[in-house]
Amino acid sequence: MELNYTPEQEAFRQEVRQFLQDNLPDDIRERVQKRLRFTKDMIVRWQQILYKQGWGASTWPKEYGGTGWTEIEQLIFEEECALAGAPRQLDFGLRMVAPVIMKFGNQEQKDKHLPGIVSGDVWWSQGYSEPGSGSDLASLRTTAERDGDYYIVNGQKTWTTLGQHGDWIFCLVRTNKDVKAQEGISFLLIDMKTPGIDVKPIIMLDGEHEINDVFFENVKVPVENLVGEEDKGWTYAKYLLGHERTGLANVGQWKAMMRRLKEIAREEQDDGQAIIENPRFRDRLAQLDAELRALELTVLRVLTNATGPGPEASILKIRGTEIGQRLFELAMEATGQDALAHIPDALEPDYNGPMVGGMNAVPAAGDYFNMRKLSIFGGSNEIQRNIISKLVLGL
Repeated sequence: MELNYTPEQEAFRQEVRQFLQDNLPDDIRERVQKRLRFTKDMIVRWQQILYKQGWGASTWPKEYGGTGWTEIEQLIFEEECALAGAPRQLDFGLRMVAPVIMKFGNQEQKDKHLPGIVSGDVWWSQGYSEPGSGSDLASLRTTAERDGDYYIVNGQKTWTTLGQHGDWIFCLVRTNKDVKAQEGISFLLIDMKTPGIDVKPIIMLDGEHEINDVFFENVKVPVENLVGEEDKGWTYAKYLLGHERTGLANVGQWKAMMRRLKEIAREEQDDGQAIIENPRFRDRLAQLDAELRALELTVLRVLTNATGPGPEASILKIRGTEIGQRLFELAMEATGQDALAHIPDALEPDYNGPMVGGMNAVPAAGDYFNMRKLSIFGGSNEIQRNIISKLVLGL
């Protein structure tokens, strides 16, 4: 196997690196590198900068406004963005609903929705999980009953990440109760300004408002917002999840975090020693670094598969999320006892109140607890192992 990048790919890396140096706003870079709180405006602003450059959708084909880059170029771009301190682009539009619309949507839906996604003008949310319907998604109970030219939607979605900012939401809804659970689900695109939609915050353990409950009460959704065929939404959902789970490997983000972790580990603690000098910690760090490099190669193998992401995406989801959790666990350990204190207000760059420890301590506890979700969302890792045993190992 050839593990070296070609001269053309290295030239592309330098082009991306120079663009980031010239165009990534300093205030955004600072917040990301220090793991501080950032805003919707910052994510949208960065997306619009990329769009102006023609780089708004690195994974899309050119015919839909994407870059048309190869899989290797996409990986290089995402890695350089992460290392430079750029925020992650919003996956819900770019990596989730957009591929579904491209493959299963009609031309009118493509013309209406894809431009707003790539430009950053329209913020998408995901309406999959429900109370009691997470990894067992086929048990969902949100209904959509046909009434002339509309579906009337009633039900609840939960854990809706950044749904407070959403302009549109893509939802799995039950349109047929008289068939097998997976066969009675449809895929709807819903304008979140429609009357009857109520978004309520869920405050997390670290005090942040990242996720939400979304309630639907007699919400009228035009039939034209149905993607593909009625009752075929489970097929589209699985296609979407394949793209989501591949993205959850987060190689670029984890490489950036690994670099930051090594910097933290080299800093002296209160006893005058750096934790990198501890052989047990150093061994764990080296082991994790090797596993991250192996994950990168596995991602390349999956991305260059001509058939697209299949059950192998479950492998990437498991390994990527486990590595991410261990990175932030080691970061908190490397920060020392100062990481025990959590001051949410200190996540703002203009904070000038009391501190416990240095800047490394500010996000440590919140990030650690927040990352526990990685092995749950996108289909829990237990479910991913079932998929692997059935579809890869044939058990």
